[in-house]
Amino acid sequence: MSSKLLDKIEPKTEGQEKLVKALLNDKITIVGVFGPTGTGKSLISSAYGVDSVMKGKYDRFIISRPVVDVTTGKELTSVELGSLYYKIASEYLFDLLSTAISRDELNRLIEEGKVVVADPHFMRGRTFDHSVILFDDVQSANPENVGEVIMRMGEGSKLIVAGDPIFQVDPRIKVNGATILREALLGEEDAAVIDLGLKDVIRPGARRGIKLALEFRMRKRELSEEEKRVLESIKIRAPDADVVTVVGLVEKKEDFVLTAKTVPDILVIVKEGYMGRLVGKGGERIKAVEQDVNLKIRAVELTLDLKNLITAVHPVPWVGRHILDVDFAGPELVITVRKSSLGTFLGVRGSYVRFLESVMKDAMGIGVRVFGE
Repeated sequence: MSSKLLDKIEPKTEGQEKLVKALLNDKITIVGVFGPTGTGKSLISSAYGVDSVMKGKYDRFIISRPVVDVTTGKELTSVELGSLYYKIASEYLFDLLSTAISRDELNRLIEEGKVVVADPHFMRGRTFDHSVILFDDVQSANPENVGEVIMRMGEGSKLIVAGDPIFQVDPRIKVNGATILREALLGEEDAAVIDLGLKDVIRPGARRGIKLALEFRMRKRELSEEEKRVLESIKIRAPDADVVTVVGLVEKKEDFVLTAKTVPDILVIVKEGYMGRLVGKGGERIKAVEQDVNLKIRAVELTLDLKNLITAVHPVPWVGRHILDVDFAGPELVITVRKSSLGTFLGVRGSYVRFLESVMKDAMGIGVRVFGE
């Protein structure tokens, strides 16, 4: 890389390298980067923007992001917060770039108007020529705000949009700015979409935070009567087992005409380290639960190695040996399998993967895509 500030924030993963290449490619005018927290989306994008201004490649670096009250979930505007709005945004930049640029130098760029904080609610009528524009945390923005920012691009400008379409959105919300914009950019000329996943997480503590986000999401699921019945039996037979959620599979098996005895009736997801407490020394606890509810149960621990979860519910028990990778890309879980086993993984008319997606959407609110490699 040829830029001084970016040299101090060297990419550490293949995904981050792709992001840097897209940013440095002058033929690409819009870069969309999507992935979980801790993958360096905002850090690398902001470093590129500030560095480009310092080198004189662009006149201004415009940063725009929703300010959301994490307690209430309400998005706040500069009208409501006044000068505090801009202070919050400035501190956000300071936190991101503290290891690469001094606070005094960044303050000078802000005072000179070379680094500008813009409220995404009040973009109408503005034009940003010869500028790098970063719309960050786009998952928290209304799609209309996203479109408004794109329309503000003037001559010789570059737009970067960054967001997390999975972990920082409510799974009950079907439409969010990050997912919509990602889909739109996939078909655009002079645009690049960079998907970052778990393998790109570099921030200390971020992986734990992502696992907790998945756990909270599953714990908030509303259980069916059948699922409640299983959970009540577990509380009696294995009271010290920390169950995250219980997912019923009987109706799903019927929907996709799955008759294989390898497919369980119930999936129990427990917190990592609690499998033994659920199963019992000789399996006596889980067997007692199965007798209580008259259902076949399979249990799996919640970890970020989601291959274990996929293997636990897939109708072909040995298919896990042919899974090459499981990671998030955009708003979905992407599973890469050996091409020679792709047909087996998909099932007749895609019945296996549709069953798998149904389970994942029910458990986590996340869709599934499968590729052969």
